[in-house]
Amino acid sequence: EVPDGATRIAFPTAVGTIVGRWACDGEDDLERVKELQSALTLEPVGDQEPAEGLPVPDPNVPEELQFWEKLRVYSQAYPPAAQDLVVQQAFAPLGLLETGLSPYLEAPPDLASVLTAGAEAGRQSIAAALKSGAGGEVVNGWQLMYHAFDYNDDFFEVGTLDSPEWRIGDRSKALSTRAGAAMAGLWGNHGYEAAYAPIYLDSEGNELSGEHTYTLTFAPTPPVDAFWSITMYDLPDFFLVDNPMDRYSIGDRTPGLVYADDGSLTVTLSASAPADPVARANWLPTPAVGFRPLLRMYSPKPEAFDGTFELPPIVKVG
Repeated sequence: EVPDGATRIAFPTAVGTIVGRWACDGEDDLERVKELQSALTLEPVGDQEPAEGLPVPDPNVPEELQFWEKLRVYSQAYPPAAQDLVVQQAFAPLGLLETGLSPYLEAPPDLASVLTAGAEAGRQSIAAALKSGAGGEVVNGWQLMYHAFDYNDDFFEVGTLDSPEWRIGDRSKALSTRAGAAMAGLWGNHGYEAAYAPIYLDSEGNELSGEHTYTLTFAPTPPVDAFWSITMYDLPDFFLVDNPMDRYSIGDRTPGLVYADDGSLTVTLSASAPADPVARANWLPTPAVGFRPLLRMYSPKPEAFDGTFELPPIVKVG
């Protein structure tokens, strides 16, 4: 029973995740955000049994087979949509459908070797697809992943558009797209809510590295009805980059940015702080080695999709 004034949002498994996003306009806004976070509560409705918690994979399974043990336990506890059951069942010979005692506790050496190699090959395949753009459009090195989260074909809830242009019709492609999303960035929005564009290469086609200094000039800045940002991530784990400035992204809400007279914005990407005051004001710190920035456009305008707006290249300047 839904309480008065509440909206029912269903989810298909025994465990759901709420990803809350709060807009924050700098340090002065942090206390207000903390107040809002503290006011957010999650409470059971009615007389319900306490949740049992997440299933626990067998900790005695060898480390090199823990991926498969987790996949076995979690996929059984939270089965896929009906149309994807056939994919899960195809892995029965590998032990994923076995219940009770883990088949990986005393896996034969030849099976253990195949499983270990297969898991690593799968990771490398997904990483390679991500780096190449996964078959999507690439503009000046930017991978236009505007449909990276369109793999859902079964469950549409509040705020989700059930429309062909926001669904991947080829189920095999949808599953591979979902795997890439799981590796590179969980909990993303559909393109009509937020458009994403990662980049690995500079204007000369070389991999981005903190050994060099780069500039990125937006003229104009990304077209949005909400806000945009470019966030720095390391490789290969796509984690935020620790830096003395405590700056992890730059966007239209970043205080202190210096725009040119024509309204353009030049961002400097480097591992060390620039000496030039304007470049320092617009500095996005990188790690000392490889990195991958990600552009996010929230509530993107039509020109973000129709080609009117073109993302500029990242240019090596030092």
